[in-house]
Amino acid sequence: MPAISVDDVTVLPRIPFPDPLTARERAVKSVTHAPRGLEGEGFPVRRAFHGVDLGELDPFIHMDQMGEVEYAPGEPKGTPWHPHRGFETVTYMMDGTFEHSDSNGGGGVITNGDTQWMTAGAGILHIEKPPEALVVSGGLFHGIQLWVNLPRAQKWAPPRYQDIRAREVALLTSHDGGALVRVIAGDLAGHAGPGVTHTPMTLLHATLSPDSELRLPWRPDYNALVYVLAGHGAMGAARTPVQAGQLAVFGPGDALRVTAASRQESRSPSLDILVLGGRPIREPVAWMGPFVMNTREEVAQAFEDFQAGRLGSIPAVHGAPTSLTESTPEGRAD
Repeated sequence: MPAISVDDVTVLPRIPFPDPLTARERAVKSVTHAPRGLEGEGFPVRRAFHGVDLGELDPFIHMDQMGEVEYAPGEPKGTPWHPHRGFETVTYMMDGTFEHSDSNGGGGVITNGDTQWMTAGAGILHIEKPPEALVVSGGLFHGIQLWVNLPRAQKWAPPRYQDIRAREVALLTSHDGGALVRVIAGDLAGHAGPGVTHTPMTLLHATLSPDSELRLPWRPDYNALVYVLAGHGAMGAARTPVQAGQLAVFGPGDALRVTAASRQESRSPSLDILVLGGRPIREPVAWMGPFVMNTREEVAQAFEDFQAGRLGSIPAVHGAPTSLTESTPEGRAD
């Protein structure tokens, strides 16, 4: 499954083992199961944060696991043009290919371990879709889209696009050499990922061999979430069992523990996880559809600005869809 791999993880820098005398290991507070749904023009997703209070997720808002699906020819689907304001979207492709374009001139093609990091900020229109060649041929598609909130002072920042290639991520291994850890953003044990974030955070993708253990130093001022992409394992010192499609929320502390089960399914020979955490913003959240603001009035203003064409315009690209949509994951206003 993971596109970013190495032949010999033992040559990579090792993550230092948290000191058992001083490190406070985080306990698992909850485990939730991600329901399945459809997004955009009908591609399958799992709603990774479903049922978890926003206070536990802060500074994150929403995450979809896109696929894993093997498309037949003619089946691949994407999203039509749609607006965003007030947060950042992070799309990480593990398998397959996605094209991105936006009204700020950003965009490109991401595939097999690449990441696109789009800061919507004050407002932007964008589209994500499989390239025509993938639509014709079909093929494997698997990725993640994460929504990262912006603090009040940065919700009106100019839009920004980052194109992060797979070869740029920092690669590490666990203390026992049984896990490959990819640092996409933030810092882990002094090793920084390439993603530039407005909100202080860390995003990792780790693959654990059967029966291996991953212990991570973790900033005590960050929250800690682990989402299981594939496989079976356990979280924390209490070895809380987890499996594909489940999210573990951790309590306070400065160290994390993840263990891969000794037996895995043949279709998922390893435990694959996303580990993410960030400094909570602790501001009011008013979220509806594609807009994440601080007040209901700001959300209403975002819809008004979108309808008035103030969030940008679709670039004049031959053959591009010309209709706009507000169809996005179901939102909320708190």
